Amino acid sequence: MKKIFILNGGQTFAHSGGLFNHTLTSWTTETLIAQGYEVRQTNINDDYDLEGEVANFKWADVVVYHLPIWWFQIPNRVKKYLDEVLTAGHNNGIYASDGRSRKNPAINYGTGGLMQGKFYMATSSWNAPKTAFTLAGEFFDEHTEDAGVLFGFHKMNQFIGLKRLEGFHFHDLEKNGTPERLEAYKEAYIQHIQATFPKRSKQ
Repeated sequence: MKKIFILNGGQTFAHSGGLFNHTLTSWTTETLIAQGYEVRQTNINDDYDLEGEVANFKWADVVVYHLPIWWFQIPNRVKKYLDEVLTAGHNNGIYASDGRSRKNPAINYGTGGLMQGKFYMATSSWNAPKTAFTLAGEFFDEHTEDAGVLFGFHKMNQFIGLKRLEGFHFHDLEKNGTPERLEAYKEAYIQHIQATFPKRSKQ
């Protein structure tokens, strides 16, 4: 795999400027280029052409999603983008059907994707601390980010045929987003990208 499409989901809305996810997109882009990959990106705040965005999905070997979490969901413009772009990809390289046949509609749901052999990776950024997911009695009832809030998002990608690469979650970015923590996150995240996307030869 050599072609990476990045969706910067850092939507500007109300008190959110999307600044962390804009910075995160820069970290990802710079690291991937240094590793020898081709990169395209879309900023969710910009106007987009549906066919152009479908083409980005079809072009990519890997889709990287940068997702802030708002009210326990992805931002509204990201959801709108996915609704529109994936629908435009019907019988156009993204998915063909829900996978079932009319002869036996009880089985094979979710197997009609057209992006088999390709991958995706998701990051998420939270006001919630990591302990909200891990400690007994805390808010998320010991459900992980991926098994809880992001479960449907992962199933969406499975539906279109993408396989999941290990993602990365950033926590406590509002009340505890100190320069020291952000620098530590940057170092750990870049190491994660370098491990997930090994350096390519220049041949």
